[in-house]
Amino acid sequence: MTPTPVDLLIEARWIIPVEPDNTTFEHHAIAVHDGRIVAVLPIAEARTRFAATETVSLPDHIVTPGFVNLHCHAAMTLMRGLADDLPLMRWLQEAIWPAESRHASHAFVRDGSLLAAAEMLRGGITTCNDMYFFPEATAEAFARLGLRGVLGITVIEFPSQYAADADDYLRKGLEARDAWRDNPLIRFALAPHAPYTVSNKSFERIGALADELELPIHIHIHETAGEVADSVREFGQRPVARLESLGLLGPSLIGVHAVHLDTEDIERLAIHQCAIAHCPTSNMKLASGAAPVASLLDRQLAVGLGSDGAASNNRLDLLREMRQASLLAKLQTSDAATLPAHQALRMATLGGARALGLDAEIGSIEPGKAADIAALRIDDPDELPCYHPASHLIHVLDRRAVSDVWVGGQRRVKHGKLLQITNTELLGIARLWQNKLRQ
Repeated sequence: MTPTPVDLLIEARWIIPVEPDNTTFEHHAIAVHDGRIVAVLPIAEARTRFAATETVSLPDHIVTPGFVNLHCHAAMTLMRGLADDLPLMRWLQEAIWPAESRHASHAFVRDGSLLAAAEMLRGGITTCNDMYFFPEATAEAFARLGLRGVLGITVIEFPSQYAADADDYLRKGLEARDAWRDNPLIRFALAPHAPYTVSNKSFERIGALADELELPIHIHIHETAGEVADSVREFGQRPVARLESLGLLGPSLIGVHAVHLDTEDIERLAIHQCAIAHCPTSNMKLASGAAPVASLLDRQLAVGLGSDGAASNNRLDLLREMRQASLLAKLQTSDAATLPAHQALRMATLGGARALGLDAEIGSIEPGKAADIAALRIDDPDELPCYHPASHLIHVLDRRAVSDVWVGGQRRVKHGKLLQITNTELLGIARLWQNKLRQ
């Protein structure tokens, strides 16, 4: 039989496809053609069945789907470490919002997003769900480096360097969406900042637009106990109940943080099949609390992992988020079996893809899906021996182990090095903005 031509054959020691669940293939290969996965099969069979233009041998590696960062503020990478050890509202009001009022611009967002995209790709992240001003600038950065992005049309009631009011934010964001409509890597979501910064009138318009344009809604919810108490005092409802009354709850809603949820909140979210972006490191760093992830998963919600911005984390590192999520869930439940390794990886891949409505396209290594793939090397004595690859991925490796990354079958990282931008340029960007923000 004549071998079938394909563009790429990735041969690996281990492949964790995420779907089927709890599965690890050993000595298997992934065949890729026209940016999509054609087959996953034993290496010997792959060499007979396919004639590849390029073969990449990864004999000491774990290969997984590319990670999906379900919540980020990419441009805030320029404020990494600017204001640490503060609770959320002081952090926002005393440090972040004032810095943004002085510096936020198209150039700021483009440059910060370049740094963020580089960091994410080098850490195996192939898709980022972002929320920030000037989304067209984030689109430029992500597209240049080849990172798949879902970019938020941010809505907030008060003026910024970007827009004057909620209507202006929506108008400019929708214009950006129209301008990037034909780029296969870039999509958009509606991104009202939070219930405490968006009015009922704006929420009603956002809900109507989400239905009309079939866009996800990406919003911070129940991040702090104070936010919930303020909502009860001002609106007579907890934030989730208020969003339900305004018609915003549904499968397209991605609630970020979701730390302070009671049983009624969880039931509302479950009934409406909402999704949750769990950001364990940011939640811990800002002392916001620990989200009830085990309960959310038990109710079959789509739960993905987010880094949040580098100003509140301070890394855009989904491997760390997987580890933190798993350990925090075990601590919360006093049950070491809670959130095992395969489930943590599933949250960082297919869980995030499902939340974005992209699970038919990305999130697992299956025939027909886009070839968004990350490879992690295990050949250092400090990382050996390896008995259970999924557990090793979560509890041993860090992002320095990421060696190679593909997005849509296009190689973005090779042997740990980005192919689309140099470290010299990235260092120049970081130093330029550090000097400006210090002033």
